[in-house]
Parts: sequence; C-alpha cells; structure tokens
Amino acid sequence: MRGRHADAYSMYKRGTRDYINAYDKEQVRSLNGVSKEIGNPSWKRSFLYILVASLASLLYGYHLGVINETLQSISNDLHFNGNTMAEGLVVSICLGGGFLGSTFSGLIVDRVGFRRAFQLCALPMIIGSSMSATAKNLWGMLLGRLFVGTGMGLGPTLAALYVTEVSPAYVRGTYGSFTQIATSLGLMSSLLIGFPAKGTEGWWRICFWVSAVPAALLALFMQFSPESPHWLFKKGRAADAEAAFEKLLGGPYVKGAMAELLKSERGGEAETVKLSELLFGHHRKVVFIGSTLFALQQLSGINAVFFFSSTVFKSAGVSSQSANICVGIANFLGSFAALLLMDKLGRKVLLIGSFSGMVVAMGLQAASASSLVSSSNEVYLSVGGMLLFVLAFSVGAGPVPSLLLSEMFPGRIRAKAMSVCLASHWVVNFFVGLLFLRLLEQIGPLVLNAIFATFCLLAVIFVKRNVLETKGKSLQEIEMTLLPPE
Repeated sequence: MRGRHADAYSMYKRGTRDYINAYDKEQVRSLNGVSKEIGNPSWKRSFLYILVASLASLLYGYHLGVINETLQSISNDLHFNGNTMAEGLVVSICLGGGFLGSTFSGLIVDRVGFRRAFQLCALPMIIGSSMSATAKNLWGMLLGRLFVGTGMGLGPTLAALYVTEVSPAYVRGTYGSFTQIATSLGLMSSLLIGFPAKGTEGWWRICFWVSAVPAALLALFMQFSPESPHWLFKKGRAADAEAAFEKLLGGPYVKGAMAELLKSERGGEAETVKLSELLFGHHRKVVFIGSTLFALQQLSGINAVFFFSSTVFKSAGVSSQSANICVGIANFLGSFAALLLMDKLGRKVLLIGSFSGMVVAMGLQAASASSLVSSSNEVYLSVGGMLLFVLAFSVGAGPVPSLLLSEMFPGRIRAKAMSVCLASHWVVNFFVGLLFLRLLEQIGPLVLNAIFATFCLLAVIFVKRNVLETKGKSLQEIEMTLLPPE
C-alpha cells in the first residue's frame, strides 16, 4: 500500500514539473509565488478563513480564564470548597489535556488535514463544556476540563499552522497576530461573562454552556473553508491544491504558487517523519530553536504574572474584577500593536523588543519588593511593572513564536515539529504553575522576579543569535535559507 502511494506521488511530481515547465516562466516570480506584473494577491480572499481558524484561539483564551471568576461558586456547588488540592486540579487539569492534544496534533494534521483536525479540536471542547456545565460532583468537572484541555492543546497548533499555510506572504505576520488577539478576546470574554457568578446561583454553568457555541461554529464553518494547499500538495493531490490556491489567492497566482511548492521539494515527502529525525537528524537545530523559544516564553513568568495579578492589585486597593479588566486591556492593546507591527518591523525585532521590555517590567516588580522602595511607591512600581510586562509580552513574546516557528519548519515536518515544540511549552507551563507559589513562599518576590527577568534576558540573547527574520519571505524561501541542499 505504501509502495503504491509512493509511486503515485512520484508520478504526480513528474506531472507537476512538466506542467510548471510548460507554463510561461516569465509569468512566475522565483520564490514568492506572485507575478511581478500583477503584484500581491488580495488579502480579502483569505481573511474570512483566518477569522474562522482564530475561533480555536478564542476558545483557548476563554477556557484559560473561565475558571478565574467561577471557581468559588463551582467549589461551593460541587462541595469541595476549602480543598485547595481539588481547586488546583480544576484549574490545572487542562494542562494535562493540553499536553496530550499538543503531542498528537502533528500526527492528526498529517493524517486527516486541517479542516478535519479543526473539527476534531472543536469536538472535545463541545463535549467537555457540556460535561462541566452539567457536572454534579468534582469528578464530573475534572473529566469535562480534561476533555476541554485536549481541544486546547490542539487549537493553538492548528491555528498557527493553518494561518501560516493559507496566508499570502506579505500579510502572514498580520494574520498571525489575529490568533493572539482572539486569545485576548476569549480571555476578556470569559472574565466579563463570569462576573455575575459570585452573586447569581448556577451562573457558572452558563459560562461553560456559552463556550460550546463558538466551538460548534468552528466545526461548522471549517466545513466550508479550504484545505491547506501545502497539505494537499504533500499528499499528491495536485488538482485539489490548485483549487485551494485559487480560492485563497485568485486564479492569476495559482501557477506561481504551485511552482513555488515544487521548488521547495527535496524528495521523500511521502515518507513518515520519525521523532528521532526531528530530535537528532537534519532538522534538529530548527526543532531545538523552536522548543527553546517556547520554553523561554513560559520561563519568563507570564502565567505566574496572570495568576498573581489579582493579589498585586488587591494590595493597591483595586478589586479583582478591575484587576482582571486592566490586565485584559493591556493584553489586548499589545496584541493589536503586534497586528500593526508584525509585517512592518518583523518577527525578530518584535521578539527582541518584547523580551527586553519584559526584563524592564520584571525589574520594576523586583524593585518594588526590595527594601529600597518606600511603601507608597511600592504599589505603583508593582502595578505598573505588571501591566508593562503583560503589554510587552503580548506585543511579541506571545504571538510571535507560534507564527515564526510554523514559518521556519519545512512543510514535510511542519505539523509534527510544531507539536514537539508546543509539548515543551505545556511541560514548562505545568511546572511553572506547580512551583510558583512554593517558590514565592521560600525565596520571596524579589528573588523570584529577578529569576524571571534573567530568563527574559537570556531570551533576548537567544533570539539575537539563533532566530531568522522571516518577514515578507515565502515559506519556500525560508526553508531554502535554513536547510540548504546537502
């Protein structure tokens, strides 16, 4: 069976080469799939499909924040109030599901394609939300959250890969920022919808039911969205790939896009990519860069900052609701700035600027915990540093890694390499969440914030030395730059 597939794929490659060679070569621009005479394809053709894919990121953000305002009501109704271990499990069990979903995301995409993978991502979110909304005890809630976490693990990977593969090169960075904006909107929506939970009996169940709506819309709209032409090409479906390019870019750009895909071929696309090849083979450096970048993103302390924000604001006399709104607004403003700057300044510049701003912000928070600062100034430094940290993170360190890595990985390994790198994200995320409060008690906020600032500084150095700028380049140009023929 595998031999027949390889033979068919070889026939496809020969046929496609003849097809491209027969086309007027002067009509095809070498490496960006766009004819010089007709300029760039319209961004409007793919815009709607980017919004559909961003629903996965919106759901990711919503489920990150839905527990924030509802946990107290949930623990009272399900009779585990005061059990900190149970409350911690309700919050963190999504991380276990997220790790599972992320680990298998590459395999799923390679097998069934993006459209079906998005629908599989939506399914556990619908089931899990329904189970949580109807839970009668702690175990029902935990099982529902585990299902939701599986979808959360799939969603960010799928969104980043799909946006990368269906976007025109000149707006790919802007479109990539939509996933971060969607995450911010999802987070803010969960906080706003959850505000009545403490005063309205059973409102927390409504919060979970609400999340099933965008999940159902994602599954429905993906049925009418185009498949990634890169995935179709890899599977040897030339006609379908051309049809997808025509839907995404327009007829005049199809031949150039197909020529571009053909030039990036290195053979062996029909072969299965093994984990050992990603970790120890020709692609190990790119996978190392991706895994390290995601690890540094989490070691910066961003989730710890989100977790601790209510306490910091409370010390300044600000309610937890106002605190969540302030953090949400800072996150959204930074994400919107990233949308405007991604294709103007470039990915590498935004990453360096973002991590540098986070170093300063963590420095302010560390200073606020020192004896050198008066109590009156401590609050301003702490609150200001926290908001600056969230703002700086959402400009670059938040949205850039997923987009950048999905651009850097060659098409043959893109899905599985992203799943490996995001698995490191979930593992580090879990341990940061697990150890944060214990470290805070044992070494104090001054030393802990200084450690986070050090990791941010290491991230600046790492990005300068290892990250390639991908702004305005086609995926094939990036692949040829990183992996020249041996």
